[in-house]
Amino acid sequence: METNRTLGRSGIEVSALGFGCWAIGGEWQNTDGQPLGWGKVDDDESVRAVRRALDLGVTFFDTADTYGTGHSERVLGRALGKRRADVVIATKWGNVFDEETRTSIGKDDSPGYVRRALAASLKRLDTDHVDLYQLHISDADPERAAELRDVCEELVGEGLIRAYAWSTDDPARAAVFAQGEHCAAVQHAANVLQDAPEMFALCEELGLASINRSPLAMGLLTGKQAAGRTLEAGDIRNTPPAWLPGFKQGAGADAAWLARVDALRDILTSDGRTPAQGALAWLWARSPRTIPIPGFRSVAQAEQNAGAIEKGPLTAGQLAEIDQVLGR
Repeated sequence: METNRTLGRSGIEVSALGFGCWAIGGEWQNTDGQPLGWGKVDDDESVRAVRRALDLGVTFFDTADTYGTGHSERVLGRALGKRRADVVIATKWGNVFDEETRTSIGKDDSPGYVRRALAASLKRLDTDHVDLYQLHISDADPERAAELRDVCEELVGEGLIRAYAWSTDDPARAAVFAQGEHCAAVQHAANVLQDAPEMFALCEELGLASINRSPLAMGLLTGKQAAGRTLEAGDIRNTPPAWLPGFKQGAGADAAWLARVDALRDILTSDGRTPAQGALAWLWARSPRTIPIPGFRSVAQAEQNAGAIEKGPLTAGQLAEIDQVLGR
C-alpha cells in the first residue's frame, strides 16, 4: 500500500492513517453534566503517544477546539513542538465552550465567529496556520454553510488555513462545501460495521478526501469490549447520545453489535493483524480516498494503530466476504 494519501484536491500529502485527538482532550461535559469525553487522561502519556506516532510515520492529526474544551489542542501543540512543520493539523470550529468549567455551552454558525475561533485555536496549537479547518456543526443550514465556505476561502487567501472541510454525515451538505475551490475533504463516520456508500461515491466523484471518524466504531472493533461491562466514569459511551450506536445506557457494549464483530474476527485478523488493524485495513480497501483517524490515549494504542500501515488494505475478496457475513 502507498503509505501516503493526498488530502483531496489540495495537493497536501498525509499519512494514510491519521490520529484522532478527541480522547486526549480528557474529561468535559455538556450543560446537563453528561460526559462528552473518554474519561481521565495522562497528558504526559498523550504527548509521548503523539511523538511515538510521528516516529512511526503518522503525519496527520485531527482535533477540534471543543475536545476537552481546548485541552486537546493544547496537548497536541505541546507534543508537536519543533516538529510542527512535519505534520498536517486538522481542527474544527462551531461549538462554543467554557474552558474554566470544561463545559460545552452551544453552537455558533455565524460567519464572524469563524475568525475568533480560528485565532483561539492557533494560539492553543502554538502555530501560525491550520492545514485543514473543519465545520463541526454536522446539521448546519446549507445556505449558512455556503457563507462559511466563503469565509474559509478568505482565510486560505490570508494564509491562515491551507484547506477546509465539513464534518457531516450528509452527502448533500458535504457537496455544498465542495463547491469551494479549497475544500479538500469531508469528515464522516465510517467503519466496517457502518458503511457509507453515498459518501464514498461523493468523495470519488468530487475529488475529496474521506476522513473517517469512528473507524473502530468507538472501540467496538478493537476486540476488547464486553457486553454488559460498564465503562469508567466520564466516558461518553456510558451514557451514549442518540448518534452513538453500539452501546447501551450504563451497560457498555451492545451484545448484537459485538456478535457482528465476532463474526468478522477471522477476516479482520488475517495476516497477523489485530482486530483494530483489520478494521483500518477495511477502510483502506473500501476506497482510495479514505484516511481513517482512530483515537488513542497511550503509546501502546499509538503503536498498534500505526502498525496497521505496514500490513496494508484487505483484499477485494475479503471485502466481499465481509459484506456476505453482514448480509449487505
